Amino acid sequence: MTQKDPRVDAYIKNSGEFAQPILRHLRNLVHAACPKVEETIKWGFPNFEYKGLMCNMAAFKQHCAFGFWKTRLMKDAKDMMGQNAYGMGHLGKIKSLSDLPADKKIKQWVWEAMKLNDDDVKLPERKGRKPATPLVIPPLLQKALLNNKTAATR
Repeated sequence: MTQKDPRVDAYIKNSGEFAQPILRHLRNLVHAACPKVEETIKWGFPNFEYKGLMCNMAAFKQHCAFGFWKTRLMKDAKDMMGQNAYGMGHLGKIKSLSDLPADKKIKQWVWEAMKLNDDDVKLPERKGRKPATPLVIPPLLQKALLNNKTAATR
């Protein structure tokens, strides 16, 4: 059963006039390909969930974005990501419906994303991430903060 979120309706309605048909079209394709998809708003834009995050869409001032949560694991990952391996909107800047791949191709991607979630496939850890460097507070600053009643209580 399709789960539509009224917040997504509001998001589309409040998007730029150029973006509304793009967002409606993408939303309809996702629902057509995955009848059990659920919508939500995460990070301020629409996300589609099926046994976990699956794909998302967003509108900006002059373009829209659409991407899959596990794009790096998908068959067409290189074509989809181009130079945008970790950013959202793997399909590039979508300014009109004509910038979108064929509906059939988008549905195939949705089915592939569904299969990844059905099989509980996890994204691998990103390489090259450095552990957080511990914050070093110079002793003089630490002493000054401790001697300040306002700073010491926060």
